[in-house]
Amino acid sequence: MKILLIEDSKFQRIANERALVKAGYIVIHAADGEEGLRAARENIPAVILLDMMLPKVSGLDVLRALKADMLVKHIPVIVLSGLGQANETKLLSEGAAAFVTKSEKSFENNPSFLIRTVESVLTQCKSMVATSF
Repeated sequence: MKILLIEDSKFQRIANERALVKAGYIVIHAADGEEGLRAARENIPAVILLDMMLPKVSGLDVLRALKADMLVKHIPVIVLSGLGQANETKLLSEGAAAFVTKSEKSFENNPSFLIRTVESVLTQCKSMVATSF
């Protein structure tokens, strides 16, 4: 299963990618918003992990563009933010499937939280598809 990781921090990208690959996922990564939008359209991943503080196109603008694009709007987006949970409600209302407060220590020392969040979102999406038929 493919996951798109849109993250400009090399440290966060490597730490998250290692955890996801170890959990059995194929990881595609992008280092800025423009590259992330292009990668989403070209690869159609199962889920997108999206940092909010990105160069070129902000994370919020990427989220809005993804949710406005008929080709990729169905893909769940998990927002990764260092800004704290004050933005959680707004981001969820913009179409994010989940919100994870990130810190260098939390993902490095406890990558299982990220994996559980990804698995939970994927399970929710499968349930919604199954009940829509």
